[in-house]
Amino acid sequence: MEPENDTWISEFVLLGLSEEPELQPFLFGLFLSMYLVTVLGNLLIILATISDSHLHTPMYFFLSNLSFADICFISTTIPKMLINIQTQSRVITYAGCITQMCFFVLFGGLDSLLLAVMAYDRFVAICHPLHYTVIMNPRLCGLLVLASWMIAALNSLSQSLMVLWLSFCTDLEIPHFFCELNQVIHLACSDTFLNDMGMYFAAGLLAGGPLVGILCSYSKIVSSIRAISSARGKYKAFSTCASHLSVVSLFCCTGLGVYLTSAATHNSHSSATASVMYTVATPMLNPFIYSLRNKDIKRALKMSFRGKQ
Repeated sequence: MEPENDTWISEFVLLGLSEEPELQPFLFGLFLSMYLVTVLGNLLIILATISDSHLHTPMYFFLSNLSFADICFISTTIPKMLINIQTQSRVITYAGCITQMCFFVLFGGLDSLLLAVMAYDRFVAICHPLHYTVIMNPRLCGLLVLASWMIAALNSLSQSLMVLWLSFCTDLEIPHFFCELNQVIHLACSDTFLNDMGMYFAAGLLAGGPLVGILCSYSKIVSSIRAISSARGKYKAFSTCASHLSVVSLFCCTGLGVYLTSAATHNSHSSATASVMYTVATPMLNPFIYSLRNKDIKRALKMSFRGKQ
């Protein structure tokens, strides 16, 4: 992959979700509210799991890691978007763009892998309840999270290094509200075949792979739930699975769909709008889906706040 233009690129231009001036205050208020709700909600989950010893279990350990990843995930994109709207500037430096892209790919991949790990945890809890504490021991839980971090980091590093080899010409406008990998690659003047192959391989591995694992886990979970004689036990098991599957459907399916359809369509506006679902909406909804109907989390938060008074 040899560069065709040796001109040093100092900055890109982020076109955002809309170029209409009258929509900018609305977008600023909307995304600022969503960002604050996301950070506060996920921080409360982390606080609850740390402060209450009853929540020191594999399920809540993975949930707190997912909450941390969600905070980092949304923090890679929204603050820069809000700054650009407030300052009425759409410029992002070359280094800033590569850095944003690197962390976005890192935490996006980490989210997907953690959701797969949580599906495995539910599989063991429902299908092998008597051996749950033996199988899901602290060492295995730590290794699963560490492996997720390492795989996501290796993918992020490799994707970013491959982008550094690309050369860019005069068209530096990114039709997105952040430096999305696919959009940056398609701005290059040089050959992007290896980048495209690497991007789609990573999308299949870090989105399609976990999704297949989740579906396999839940196919066995459904079989085990059908064997439960108690209607109350069935309802409890299904309610736990429904929350997780809601997040999986919103995050993995939308994210994978954006990447796979981007090759067949040139409608960047719809791609940017669809990206909002898995980059902003999913991290914001996770605390509501997992915690607001969870009595253990509510109790832990109440005890934590009472202790501070």
